[in-house]
Amino acid sequence: MRKSWILVVAAVCVAILSGCKAKESMYKAAYDQAKAKELTDNTVKAPEAEPQTQTPVQETVVAPEPQTQSAVEVPVVKVTKERVTTIDADDAGKLKMFNVVLGSFSISTNAKGLKESLVADGYNAFVVQNATGWYRVIVASFDDRESATAFRESIQQRYVGRFNDAWLLINQ
Repeated sequence: MRKSWILVVAAVCVAILSGCKAKESMYKAAYDQAKAKELTDNTVKAPEAEPQTQTPVQETVVAPEPQTQSAVEVPVVKVTKERVTTIDADDAGKLKMFNVVLGSFSISTNAKGLKESLVADGYNAFVVQNATGWYRVIVASFDDRESATAFRESIQQRYVGRFNDAWLLINQ
């Protein structure tokens, strides 16, 4: 008797839970309704002529505020110092002191994918690995910080929105 009671309760629970499941057709119907409403809301309505009433205009004279010097906004550049090594022996000569990093990955396949897309764009990109196992995709390497910073800014201007988090890595 107890087993049959448990089976009945289990069957009722399954029936209730499966009946409450959202179906794709429900989402599609709601989406279609929202799209139809959006289309009707976006139709151009002829503006109705409103009666214009003239109100007296009162002029007030405001003294100009004294100008204050604002600080020049300097972009913040993330800089990290760490010891890295190239994962490909052919890239060992490319690694210099100041490096522009466009990506940091825990999986080498992801790093190599970004490297290949940068190489296809004409850059001499390569992948390095740090002591904690992270793979860094370096798009360019320089002997001085100014050149690396300028290159980082040019990359951000070329790829607007894609590499806004590009940073400098100082190889130790």
